[in-house]
Amino acid sequence: MSDMKQKADAFIRLVEIMDRLRVECPWDKKQTISSLRYLTIEEVYELSDAILDKEFEEIKKELGDLLLHIVFYSRIASEENKFDIADVLNTISDKLVHRHPHIYGDVKVKDEKEVKENWEKLKLKEGKKSVLEGVPKSLPAVVKAYRIQEKVRGIGFDWENKQQVWEKVLEEMKEFRYEEEVKSNKIEDEFGDLLFALINYSRFININPEDALEKTNKRFIKRFQLLEKMIKNDKKDFSDLSFEEMNNYWDKAKKKLSN
Repeated sequence: MSDMKQKADAFIRLVEIMDRLRVECPWDKKQTISSLRYLTIEEVYELSDAILDKEFEEIKKELGDLLLHIVFYSRIASEENKFDIADVLNTISDKLVHRHPHIYGDVKVKDEKEVKENWEKLKLKEGKKSVLEGVPKSLPAVVKAYRIQEKVRGIGFDWENKQQVWEKVLEEMKEFRYEEEVKSNKIEDEFGDLLFALINYSRFININPEDALEKTNKRFIKRFQLLEKMIKNDKKDFSDLSFEEMNNYWDKAKKKLSN
């Protein structure tokens, strides 16, 4: 592993490369804060895939891509006299010191739960009008629900135990089924409430719902693609098969991948 000087030198090298590209490369010269946005989102999802797959070589590469974007945004902002990379680094460093008074001050904490509670209280003291201000509006719904629940837990608005949460799940399931049976216009609302309650329960049993769902997506894709291959190898077509027959292929694919 690199020592502190090597790390600093590597970071300076990246900043210097970005400075040169911004001056000499036609593509880099053309980019703006706005034009990079969708590319940054793409990089975050690529990093997420690498993390879920536990591919550390890919994680390293994707982290590099994200770091490049941070340096890129900072370079563009510096040209407009808004801020530069030093401002970015000092801002996050100052925030970390301020939000960790149990490390850099004399505050005492018992556990990770109290650290999170202090974090949210400090944010409110910094001028935040709501503990939910820090939840981005454009977050995917599952991630947003999870973060909302984490945020309000930080100020003590939470169930005491997982049994209470599970009872809430059952209550929401009952309400959803009722609205479905009477074909009311509240079905979507009740389904949303049910999902929210399930996400809350996942938090109490230490399961990240976004990760869990994405892993299920990956398993489904892998099994279905094997199913497609098996059907093709048997010289058959989906249009020739009933659902029961396709389901038999699904069971075979599932069994084969579990071996």
